[in-house]
Amino acid sequence: MRQSQLFTKTQKNAPAGEMSLNARLLIRGGFVDKLMAGAYTILPLGLRVMKKIENIIREEMNAIGGQEIFMPSLQPKENWETTGRWKTMDDLYKVKDASDREFALGPTHEEIVSPLAKKFLNSYKDLPFAAYQFQNKFRMELRAKSGILRGREFLMKDLYSFHISQENLDEYYEKAKIAYKNIFDRAGIGEKTYLTFASGGSFSKYSHEFQTETEAGEDIIFVCASCNMAINREIKDEIAHCPECQNHAFHEKKAVEVGNIFKLGTKYSAPFDLTVMNEKGEKVPVIMGCYGIGLQRLMGTIVELSSDENGIIWPESVAPFQVHLISLGKNEGAEKIHKDLQKNNIEVLFDDRDDTSAGAKFADADLIGIPWRVVVSEKSLASGGVEVKKRNEKESEIVEIEKLIEKIK
Repeated sequence: MRQSQLFTKTQKNAPAGEMSLNARLLIRGGFVDKLMAGAYTILPLGLRVMKKIENIIREEMNAIGGQEIFMPSLQPKENWETTGRWKTMDDLYKVKDASDREFALGPTHEEIVSPLAKKFLNSYKDLPFAAYQFQNKFRMELRAKSGILRGREFLMKDLYSFHISQENLDEYYEKAKIAYKNIFDRAGIGEKTYLTFASGGSFSKYSHEFQTETEAGEDIIFVCASCNMAINREIKDEIAHCPECQNHAFHEKKAVEVGNIFKLGTKYSAPFDLTVMNEKGEKVPVIMGCYGIGLQRLMGTIVELSSDENGIIWPESVAPFQVHLISLGKNEGAEKIHKDLQKNNIEVLFDDRDDTSAGAKFADADLIGIPWRVVVSEKSLASGGVEVKKRNEKESEIVEIEKLIEKIK
């Protein structure tokens, strides 16, 4: 992509009143635009990051047998009345049409996926089964703040698993834990993300959150000094020791929840009479689990953890591009390098702007935070090289043009 053709522009100053670091940097860098509190437009650079995150999640969900679907956000009131949540869910958006029919704007999809599964699941031979989606969610968040960490409309990956027995759910649940760890490791926040015990679902003593340590977090977790498992604040007073290793010493940390997993039991299958025939020919209820990750929240958390005074430092796995190619003045050398990078399947943002100073280009590169910066000037070309610098390093080096592709790969 040529930066001269990118319709968005960087901003020198953060928007007035925007307190959170993630929103300030993402807005200034041209990744997102704030429509209103809790609702953001994802711009071209931001969408590239979101798609990288989405693909990481998709690969890990496919690896544990998830089948991707896409369910409606507009949901019938009757489904929510069936589970009793039409009146009890405080953050549910409710809308009416011209015929006075009422609908929910889905904050989650248990009320949709359970009757959907009922149409196809008949026998124990159909289980286990897991379906997931990437879908907009709507929640009447009264405290929409913290930038894209807390929104009223946001993209979520939610996976739902269906099982013939509690033992089968338990087995799948452990696979989901590993998949989630892989996701956060690959997204570059694994070292700061803790598997956190929370209050339980229907059939288990505990559910689990994945909490990432950051000063931007609104949650308090207590990390075991021995095994690095954590407990969230809501259950800390109930247990005096780590549920994993029985240790009594904890470190208190601020954190943001980047994912959660629950054993639902029959909480959402029973209301819809979601049953199958077991091996004995008996009709038994299907046991469920659910597993969620908010993509904007994950993107915002990465920014909170990976930035400096000059801007964002994207992990290579989720960066919008691999290389930020900067041309100082018009030169054919930069055009040729641009083509060579593309031929070698290296994603490149080419700063070909001829009305922007070198200082402004460097400042933009630091703000946008692409992992590799390659600067091409007449001076460097005369010596047969280009200036190469990694975003997370202070010093640059001159690399021969013939060795540039090898250096980056």
